[in-house]
Amino acid sequence: MAVEPIFLDTSFLVAAMIDAHPGHAASLAYLGELVDEGTPLCASLQVCREFMVAVTRKPIGGHIYTTEEALAVLEDWLQVSALLAEDGTVAKRWEQLMERYRVLGKQAHDCNIVATMLSHEIKRLVTRNPADFERYLPEGIRIAGPTTH
Repeated sequence: MAVEPIFLDTSFLVAAMIDAHPGHAASLAYLGELVDEGTPLCASLQVCREFMVAVTRKPIGGHIYTTEEALAVLEDWLQVSALLAEDGTVAKRWEQLMERYRVLGKQAHDCNIVATMLSHEIKRLVTRNPADFERYLPEGIRIAGPTTH
């Protein structure tokens, strides 16, 4: 039986990949479980951008990452993950979700993650911020992660 793929949200990726993050141990352990199960790991270019912003903008464990450091961490992760395309199908799904859930402001970013997932038929999401995605549960999204594990 094939293992269902999982989409990695930025909050989880930062915690799992940055040693100094307070949630690192739990996130890394969960990531290890996913890898041991053979779970296909997925994200999007949006998550890559958000990762770069998060680790180069303010200190994590007292350290602000340089562009080179952040890109090196991101490259390590990209070697074991699939990068899902954000095409016209994703854009249309995003517009539909924005309207259906009356999404405003920065919540549009999370809505885009869900649109990307649904367009690629990914139903599982690992995040350290489950409340940000609860409105999308009727779409069949299931939230996983060290906070719900």
